[in-house]
Amino acid sequence: MFTGIVEDLVVIEEIKKTVTSKKTKISEIEDKNRYHTEITINVEKMKKLIVGDSIAINGVCLTITRLDKNMAIFQIIDETIKKSCFSYVKKGDKVNIERSLKVGGRLEGHFILGHVDCIGKIERIEKNDMGSKITIEITDKDILHLIAPKGSITIDGISLTVVNMVNDRVEIALIPHTLENTTLGIKNIGDFVNVEADILARYVSNIYQNIGNNKKNSKTY
Repeated sequence: MFTGIVEDLVVIEEIKKTVTSKKTKISEIEDKNRYHTEITINVEKMKKLIVGDSIAINGVCLTITRLDKNMAIFQIIDETIKKSCFSYVKKGDKVNIERSLKVGGRLEGHFILGHVDCIGKIERIEKNDMGSKITIEITDKDILHLIAPKGSITIDGISLTVVNMVNDRVEIALIPHTLENTTLGIKNIGDFVNVEADILARYVSNIYQNIGNNKKNSKTY
């Protein structure tokens, strides 16, 4: 679990597709599962990391599978590639990184799982000295009911507040610090971002769908 407070903006040092096992006479669907994507980033600013630690990279919870001095290697399965912006990422791109939440630490943002719901497309950017606004189109309309004005949303792993929402467009205000220290400062119109809805909205929606809208099963707590 994470908070959406980006710790560092780092460059992807390497990205490659790797075979996970020897080829066997299996079905085509199973054969595709023999491959995964590996990315390497420099985690020099993060101390005492070990293999197995969870790191949010652009809002996606990934596990360190290998460490080589300051370089951390992560494996990404095809399902994650399809659901997130990793299908567009290439060597040399910058990404936001954050270590998992430590019990007893300050919760500066909001609770984030690192489970991306969908990608969003940047439709508009307005920058000025006092701050900026960015408008993002949510590509998966099925999660729109989980997003609310003044509520929390995660964009590329950054905890942000929804300023306004019109249909499937979400408007977010950004302070200069966020632009200077995260990927949102280098994004352009037409670029894609990872989107995760607020975990609280997800659970409330699930409870309503399974209990709240069924009067026979409803209870007062």
